[in-house]
Amino acid sequence: MKAIVYNGPRDVQVKDMPDPSIEHPNDVIVQITTTNICGSDLHMYEGRTTLEAGKIIGHENLGVVLECGPAVSSLKVGDRVCIPFNASCGFCKNCDRGMTAACLTLNPGTAGAGYGYAGMGDLQGGQAEYLRVPYADFNCLKLPEGAQEQEDDYVMLADIFPTGWHATRLAGLMPGESVVIYGAGPVGLMAAYSAQLQGAAQIMVVDRHPDRLALAQKCGAIAIDDSKESPVDQVMELTHGEGADRGCECVGFHAHDPQGHEVSNDVMNKLVKSVKATGSLGVVGVFMPEDPKSQNELARKGQIAFDFGEFWTRGLHMGTGQTSVKSYNRHLSALIEAGKAKPSFIVSQQLSLDDAPDAYKHFDAREKGWTKVVLKPQMSASSGKRKPAESRTNARAHAHR
Repeated sequence: MKAIVYNGPRDVQVKDMPDPSIEHPNDVIVQITTTNICGSDLHMYEGRTTLEAGKIIGHENLGVVLECGPAVSSLKVGDRVCIPFNASCGFCKNCDRGMTAACLTLNPGTAGAGYGYAGMGDLQGGQAEYLRVPYADFNCLKLPEGAQEQEDDYVMLADIFPTGWHATRLAGLMPGESVVIYGAGPVGLMAAYSAQLQGAAQIMVVDRHPDRLALAQKCGAIAIDDSKESPVDQVMELTHGEGADRGCECVGFHAHDPQGHEVSNDVMNKLVKSVKATGSLGVVGVFMPEDPKSQNELARKGQIAFDFGEFWTRGLHMGTGQTSVKSYNRHLSALIEAGKAKPSFIVSQQLSLDDAPDAYKHFDAREKGWTKVVLKPQMSASSGKRKPAESRTNARAHAHR
């Protein structure tokens, strides 16, 4: 099969890789029809993680069930499914509590497993023609009739829509409250969109890329360009000197100041100063236990100089961590089906797998107009047209080569 493979820093390549096969009775093989490039893929692309060369990447995946293991009971060939980025077993202590992002089964010795991601086990990613999904009855979200026409909406259920929603829930956002969101990348935009859906009275989004701030305004947010003014001062002015009720961090450990210098603690400390006393923070930007290639000594050890005194004095609360996608994806799917949510508004490009290496370069450079890249494995390179659909019989035979 054709797949996007990580070779090393800023080097991904389209390669022919072995087709996945059923390895466990609860597996399914999914023919991928839509898969996204995620902002967190860029940490690996830039060589700032422990991802090994030869790995297929991609954790935002949607497709059609091609083959079912003998123990799969709730899915059948032909079902269209969206797959949470965190793979989970459904029966360990953490999964049993709904904490599927911290599954104890699929990545032994570590809490949490995922597809094609550094430090999250040996599962291959889905920026490919096919993907093996373990414990498929638990992991696959079966999509409603008509989902094929809205794949760009439903694929956001794999990660960024639930993650943006999770940021607001970690922050404890209530209807009628104000929220400041640092970062207008795909997750930050989904946090702003989620805040709008949840009835926030005032949404402020901090970034410095005009095209991304324009999208934030589309979801009812006030755009704050931190290259032109102090975001803390602007938030204080907009909230009459009090600060926002809630705050969301959607940037992570590769935060940069407005001058373009990497300053890993910049966003966290500004967020603390932007939220009112007794408020709360939701931190979903990725922070790693170590960052060996950082120029900062603390960052190399996975640490930041955090203004804990300010945080403590304000009496703030903070929630952190990866999203347990299954806590949200079914509910958010219902919003899409009912026409009440359309997260695909952030999509900037639909490209083929062959176009992916070039797309990574543009997306990594944060070039204007590169907000969210959706890959279509059945699309011809650079044409914007889908290849002729493979017959079910031929596709199944192909999967068994």
